[in-house]
Amino acid sequence: MDATLALARELIALPSVTPDDGGCQQLLASRLSALGFEARELVFGQVRNLWLRRGQSAPLVVFAGHTDVVPTGPLEGWDTPPFDPTERNGWLYGRGAADMKSSLAAFVTAIEGFLSRHPDATGSIALLLTSDEEGPAVDGTSRVVEWLRETGQIPDYCIVGEPTSVERVGDMIKNGRRGSLSGVLTVQGVQGHVAYPHLAQNPIHLAAPALAELAATVWDEPNGDFPATTFQISNVQSGTGAGNVIPGELTAWFNFRYSSASTHESLRQKVTDTLDRHGLKYHIQWDLSARPFLTPRGPLVNAVSAAVQTVTGHPPEISTTGGTSDGRFLVTLCPQVIELGPCNATIHQRNERIAVADLPLLSRMYQETLERLLKGGPL
Repeated sequence: MDATLALARELIALPSVTPDDGGCQQLLASRLSALGFEARELVFGQVRNLWLRRGQSAPLVVFAGHTDVVPTGPLEGWDTPPFDPTERNGWLYGRGAADMKSSLAAFVTAIEGFLSRHPDATGSIALLLTSDEEGPAVDGTSRVVEWLRETGQIPDYCIVGEPTSVERVGDMIKNGRRGSLSGVLTVQGVQGHVAYPHLAQNPIHLAAPALAELAATVWDEPNGDFPATTFQISNVQSGTGAGNVIPGELTAWFNFRYSSASTHESLRQKVTDTLDRHGLKYHIQWDLSARPFLTPRGPLVNAVSAAVQTVTGHPPEISTTGGTSDGRFLVTLCPQVIELGPCNATIHQRNERIAVADLPLLSRMYQETLERLLKGGPL
């Protein structure tokens, strides 16, 4: 059995629904300790994090990922048990198969392959693992980054194993991500009887034109690195459940995925200007969960792109689309962060899967990247 496939199966078999690690980090630490990696367990709250490092010289190349997975949902929706890794028709099924236990397995086998060829390689290699990426992301990578900063361990390059591929493994890599700004809007009205609207103020009627204007607003234009900022209303609640009562308030949840062409301050100001212009009585609870970040074309982007092309014969698309990732924390410490991982079509779904043939390819991509960053050339 291919080494990456075998290790991915071992990891999938360990239930690790966030924030539980399920023993995944111990398994990976046992593999890398045999190669001279020193382990440092970092436990914050209920979250297990692990820092594995080999070497003390520069450059420091970090592979980063998470051992936790999202809940399985109803088990009857799975064709096979989610924590019983199953191969069927060329696919490996199981929770975490794509997001992201296969990447973790490929990290380890790539490191093993690289060090078998270059046991005396200069530079340093590290593996950063957390069990808090799929959850609140409070006690995970962000806390490890704080510890690394305090201990003076500054990575030169970070490769995150998020599932970035679309149609075939390696066809897309992420060199940045959009920011995420959320808001909970509460619009005040006056509750009353539907037969006497002159004695009430319907917050649905009051808010609807403003929400429609916000939904139609062009916030900025695409630039060379990011698509245009998007605004989405994800939920609206109002009313008592009775058909003859005008509600007293309306609550709407919304989110911006924003580019470097805007700032969270400018977006907040535009929202409040619109609501004020419509004369609403309102309150907004804001949550800035991620700022946009970008790794310009340079040593890391070039190395990963060349590695993918060597393995697949095709250059990857370099993109900043998609949701947030732990890259938003790493970029505050590491000047160059990039994401490369499996196809993402089934992540968070029932019957999550990865093509068995993609596993050794992913490992080779990571190993080729190490060759370029630490040895200055391809295999």
